[in-house]
Amino acid sequence: MKKVIAEFIGTLWLVLGGCGSAVLAAGFPELGIGFVGVSIAFGLTVVTMAYAIGHISGCHLNPAVSIGLWVGGRFDGKDLLPYIVSQVLGAIAGAGILYLIASDHAGFELGGFAANGYGEHSPGGYGMIAALVAEIVLTFIFLFVILGTTHSKAPKGFAGLAIGLCLTLIHLVSIPVTNTSVNPARSTSQAVFVGDWAFGQLWLFWVAPIVGALLAGVVYKYLSPEAGDA
Repeated sequence: MKKVIAEFIGTLWLVLGGCGSAVLAAGFPELGIGFVGVSIAFGLTVVTMAYAIGHISGCHLNPAVSIGLWVGGRFDGKDLLPYIVSQVLGAIAGAGILYLIASDHAGFELGGFAANGYGEHSPGGYGMIAALVAEIVLTFIFLFVILGTTHSKAPKGFAGLAIGLCLTLIHLVSIPVTNTSVNPARSTSQAVFVGDWAFGQLWLFWVAPIVGALLAGVVYKYLSPEAGDA
């Protein structure tokens, strides 16, 4: 129970901090933080929570991360469903808080609400194939970094920083393509409020990150198994 509560709070913070920066601060007239600011914000949510709840739940904050760690032999399968449920609920709660804040503004329009999309709903107009490739490959790299930096032979104490910086870089690359998901919970939370097209395209932001995570789990376990997995 403590682990799933930690995952709920951590994923809530990821959505509120990351998507909140996109909705509230990215386009603020003249002083907006833009793509770079949003990318940093997402990375900072992971860094801060890694050190806050890493010792409680492992700080997954992402169904794809939990699945990748399970395939890589780093996570118990019996905890997989509770983690995923808590992550999705935490993400929706974060989006709900963001909606309450954003909607209490004169002239509020929901718009894209930082939802993930492709085609006409991609910030840069990228199609479904580009979105699939980006989300699979970038989630693969994200899990590869997570598995590497949390390995028993990796330097201690730096995993949170490396993982947060990796997520920042991922956003710098792919915000124009899909608004960056690599996290099914984050995508679901915004789709709940946008509805319509966001729900119609949500399948991609579950399938692609999970495929990327599965591949990373298999590859990293082969390259550098933990003791007892060889």
